[in-house]
Amino acid sequence: MEKDTDLEYNIEQENLFSDAEQEQNDELYEHFSIKVDKGQGLLRLDRYLQHHLDNTSRTKIKQAAQAGNILVNGNPKIQNYKVKPFDDISVVLTYPPRETEIIPEDIPLNIIYEDADLIIINKAAGMVVHPAYGNYTGTLVNALCFYLKDLLIHDGKVENPMLVHRIDKDTSGIMVVAKTEYAQAKLAAEFFHHTINRTYQALVWGDMKADEGIIEGHVGRSIKDRKIMSVYPDGKHGKHALTRWKVIERFGYVTLIECRLETGRTHQIRTHLQHIGHPLFNDATYGGDRILKGTTFTKYKQFVQNCFSMLPRQALHAKSLGFIHPTTHKELFFDSSLPDDMSKVIEKWRHYAAHKSFEEEVEVK
Repeated sequence: MEKDTDLEYNIEQENLFSDAEQEQNDELYEHFSIKVDKGQGLLRLDRYLQHHLDNTSRTKIKQAAQAGNILVNGNPKIQNYKVKPFDDISVVLTYPPRETEIIPEDIPLNIIYEDADLIIINKAAGMVVHPAYGNYTGTLVNALCFYLKDLLIHDGKVENPMLVHRIDKDTSGIMVVAKTEYAQAKLAAEFFHHTINRTYQALVWGDMKADEGIIEGHVGRSIKDRKIMSVYPDGKHGKHALTRWKVIERFGYVTLIECRLETGRTHQIRTHLQHIGHPLFNDATYGGDRILKGTTFTKYKQFVQNCFSMLPRQALHAKSLGFIHPTTHKELFFDSSLPDDMSKVIEKWRHYAAHKSFEEEVEVK
């Protein structure tokens, strides 16, 4: 975005939604910080922002203002506020419209809650959330366009479902989708301010040394491979990320843990756990699809391969989601059971841990 010669400002874009590649947030919003120039005349806030933010309508700005997502000097302002010189403006907007035409598809959805403002979905592993290169059909967005077609059709065109976050294709679990622009704006603010309560369950390689801990380190695209993410502890690359974890159950060579996200970076849990030497079980992208702990016994190798076959994806499930309802302001909390593939593999490891003999086996170093 080019700098306006009549305005001095700094814009920080937290997440630009791109067809070409996945960006650094799983939370679908944009954050802008603007410092108004000393020569700026009085102007309505909505007109000012519409002029200085690309592809942003006055309606979208109004919804953001009504949701409390526009702060001027730290205080929420509505759209008719008059911008003054030296104002500090902070704006959280939901992700911009996508240019790709979305084809509504009659795909079953596991909806566990719905009201006039939002839908809670338990996404199956293997379903891509949104269309992108190589996945233009069969996605959650295609399914939502069909399910919400009466709400999303305007001027003969199907508009985008109102997503506020996403989870990976091969991660299962709970997602929230807004049904109104106002609900979308309010939920985006909750994600931005980290007031959303999210827990995941993960099966990881190795026996965690402690019962709980924190992983903190910037997450950003790998310098060597743009398709994956890396952790940068010195903070020179990527964006701040923090994951809290605690042990649920130990099985010797693998551990079942709970993870709580305080930030929502792409592949955050997967790359954080790889960084501390405990990649997710069968995570092909981050090295968990081979035997990292265990024994040299042929039977053990076959046991692990059988587990890989039963769970042909990373062992990660978005188990629960809690937030404040955008219109009723009541606290909502949704929990889900582990899917069959994860449950069966965990049970196999539980049985193995209970019956194997540590003394007679040679461990893999």
